[in-house]
Amino acid sequence: MAIAKAERLMNLALCLLGTRRPLSKRELRESIEAYLEAGSDDSFNRMFERDKDDLRELGLVIETVESLDGEVGYLARRDSNRLPPITLDAEEAAALGLAAKVWQQARLAGAASGALQKLRAAGLPEDVDPYGAHGALEPRIPVHEAAFEPLMLACRDRRPVVFDYRKANAAQPEQRHVEPWALECWRGHWYLAGWDRDRGAERVFRLSRITGKVRSRGGRYTAPVPDVVTVRETVASWAGETADRSARIRLRSNAGYPLRAKATAVRELGDGWDELEIPYGHGLDAWLVEFGPDVVVLEPAELRADVVDRLRAVAKG
Repeated sequence: MAIAKAERLMNLALCLLGTRRPLSKRELRESIEAYLEAGSDDSFNRMFERDKDDLRELGLVIETVESLDGEVGYLARRDSNRLPPITLDAEEAAALGLAAKVWQQARLAGAASGALQKLRAAGLPEDVDPYGAHGALEPRIPVHEAAFEPLMLACRDRRPVVFDYRKANAAQPEQRHVEPWALECWRGHWYLAGWDRDRGAERVFRLSRITGKVRSRGGRYTAPVPDVVTVRETVASWAGETADRSARIRLRSNAGYPLRAKATAVRELGDGWDELEIPYGHGLDAWLVEFGPDVVVLEPAELRADVVDRLRAVAKG
């Protein structure tokens, strides 16, 4: 959410919560600087209606009251917008405290620190060590991709985005128009799940393959957001995690350690090569291409053909 809009929503919420009587649109416009700068009445009315809908979507209960002279006013009663007291046992508080300390990025550090202070106030004792007796283990979620922050905000704000994406078998990136749903980390890599408008289907994107800037687009989502987004399951199927077959490959010695970790059998061939048997499932060809000349597929024939086709596509670019 842009800072200017967040500040405008905060000011509107404070006005509605702080008044003892309903405030008309005119009074609200005169009280909030951003509304005074809105320009025409039509621009202000559109901005106000969007802001009111956004606050209601965030959970603020806003009442619409019509006065005796027919003028419509708005207010948010404090008793209708008061949260129940937070009660946490020691284990729950420690778990939330641990989660608040996971993020190490500068962008999220302030929010996590503030959340941790609120947890302290809610019952997390100062001497609770969420890492264990001596704090030897400290969880971290690494984020190196520049696309992470804008996509995180887009997921939160339900805002469509546009970015250039290079598939594993493509030499050049393609522009993708996406309605982002969720971000998830799987085996050290971040993935985005969302609705690909160009293809009219759900897609999962690896953030390290996004090139250039992530650009926001206006408008609402065109596809419903599912209650459960299965990012890890989708990526696992690409990597052959759910495979029921085996592939046989040659792998250069001292290379391809992720492949070696998945291998069910390894045999030294000499001359700097090993032979591996690895689970074979959907998307394995795209993964093998990433290892370039260090991998040669022996069987099955269809997997070898798929890898060769992908390499040829890259070479043509």
